[in-house]
Amino acid sequence: MARLSWLVLLRTCAAPAAFARPETASCLRRDDHIHKRDAGSFIQNETPIAWNNLLCNIGPSGCRASGAGLGVVVASPSKSNPDYWYTWTRDASLVFTGVVDSFSHNYSSDLQTTMQNFIIGQARLQGVSNPSGGFSNGAGLAEPKFMVDLQQFTGEWGRPQRDGPPLRAIALARYAKWLVKNGYQSTALDVVWPVIKNDLAYTTQYWSETGFDLWEEVQGRSFFTIASSHRALVEGAQLAALLGVACPSCLDVAPNILCFQQSFWNGGGYINSNIDHSHQRSGKDANSVLTSIHNFDPAAGCDANTFQPCSDRALRNHKSYVDGFRSAYTLNRGIAQNKGVATGRYTEDVYYNGNPWYLTTLAAAEQLFDAVYVWKKEGSVTVTSTSLAFFADLVPGVAAGTYKSDSATYKSVVDAVTAYGDSFMDVVAKYTAPSGELPEQFDRNSGTPLGATHLTWSYAAFITAAERRAGIVPDGWGAEKAKAKTIPGSCNRDQVAGSYTSATKTSFPPNQTPQENASTASSVPTSQPTYACPNPDEVEVTFNEKATTQFGQTIKLVGSIPMFGGWNAANAVALSARDYSPGNPLWSVTVSLPASTAFEYKFINVEADGTTTWESNPDRAYTVPEGAMPPAAGCSGSTCGECVTATVDSAWR
Repeated sequence: MARLSWLVLLRTCAAPAAFARPETASCLRRDDHIHKRDAGSFIQNETPIAWNNLLCNIGPSGCRASGAGLGVVVASPSKSNPDYWYTWTRDASLVFTGVVDSFSHNYSSDLQTTMQNFIIGQARLQGVSNPSGGFSNGAGLAEPKFMVDLQQFTGEWGRPQRDGPPLRAIALARYAKWLVKNGYQSTALDVVWPVIKNDLAYTTQYWSETGFDLWEEVQGRSFFTIASSHRALVEGAQLAALLGVACPSCLDVAPNILCFQQSFWNGGGYINSNIDHSHQRSGKDANSVLTSIHNFDPAAGCDANTFQPCSDRALRNHKSYVDGFRSAYTLNRGIAQNKGVATGRYTEDVYYNGNPWYLTTLAAAEQLFDAVYVWKKEGSVTVTSTSLAFFADLVPGVAAGTYKSDSATYKSVVDAVTAYGDSFMDVVAKYTAPSGELPEQFDRNSGTPLGATHLTWSYAAFITAAERRAGIVPDGWGAEKAKAKTIPGSCNRDQVAGSYTSATKTSFPPNQTPQENASTASSVPTSQPTYACPNPDEVEVTFNEKATTQFGQTIKLVGSIPMFGGWNAANAVALSARDYSPGNPLWSVTVSLPASTAFEYKFINVEADGTTTWESNPDRAYTVPEGAMPPAAGCSGSTCGECVTATVDSAWR
């Protein structure tokens, strides 16, 4: 569809109220032929329906979200068989990432208000204590679901789920970058960044720990979670640079996550989506296809390390995943190898009898549209020995090699893969009810829609697949730079303990509309001196403390300034033990501090149960050096426009 289509159709459908109940909107009338149309006509009809129903599930004004908190994404209005009347951090973050990416291409004040409400709600949610833990050590950020009024859910559940914090960081970073791009850097820094910073701290601290996967069933290490963690840290560091702040732990940890991410590749031609668990599964899982589309960076080409959609590994994995369902479902029988089929979570699934899902079938289509976009952008298609099996199903006789855009093979491949993507959309169209409603699943034998009604994630999945088909793609997240970095020879699972501070600025200035020729954080007015340092008023200070500790103990720094908790041990900054060894028991942390700030501090040893031991008196004292000086005649040395750093070495006493 044309780029303006969704907004025009949404406004037409939703008038006079953007959140009007869809059954009352004239453009959502029953159309008994909607399920018989081809991909193009289905998308044209379904797009306004999907947008309207998605917004209906967002509190407090959504037509199906009565009682939900500010900006809360209700997973589904279904309250029984199954009960999805909750909000999941993962689902909500994925939904809003798609919303922000659409908004970035097509401004809407209604969507902007909805996104701002989401950010305000998430700032509050971060501080809600829950069965996964509290806020002071970040553990509670991985609680998977909450009541729709943002109260804790205390029932039995698969927790923690460690994809929530990085996915939320990604969603908020997308909006923060839009703010910066349009000249609203201070809003991004003051309102949005504090929320993101907590989620990034969680990711650097807990990324290598086991947890439950996105289907909430397998406790182990999930490909989707690991890849989401990598993206969050890369995009977080990118945003930090735009804002003139730093996230050193993001830069330290991200390469090791990317290194570990490679271990999920199975020599049999697919991603083993979950490892380090006791379940008997093949590992072929929609987890991997969702990873590919949610880590899509149009600037990264067909990079296999970051599992870009057109990479040889991602395409071979797509074939392995899809082929598993060709014989698993009755409704897929007899469909040719070059045609899309209904797909589910994984073939061993037994939930609701193990049916196909709308969002997974749409994901299979979206990956193909992503790939086609990049091939057209780069003007070539490369077939490797790894991806040959995928291409051979679609273009018989194709051989390994690189095919330029002026070749017949290139055209055959692009046309075939585009048609293949459309055939997955055709499956969704065929099994979508005449009303256009998208629930969670459809029956594996009859195709009858079933499961949770009006699943928000299903609508978001449709919207992003339709946009990718139309060539509307998100801005990059930095994968092109991440892939260029050498992956360590051996993967280090070190974690960097984070510090967590409640986000207190939770209101957005009015009238932050798109600005033409807006300055960004990377452009500096010519009337001002150009610093080599992104924030000349701050100094990066590294505190090194030698302290012999036992397993489960953490050294933290607490002090008289707010950055170090104001002498409140619960808000102390944790140090990292990544360079710790018996011969060199080193704990360290690097923090950005305002230049020339004087303060007092101490180190504390915190047990796993929270028991705290303070080092002996007297208090330590430190004054941060002056910041960078502007370039000027006669100015020389490390303070002439360059970042100033400092190191403080000490030992436990």
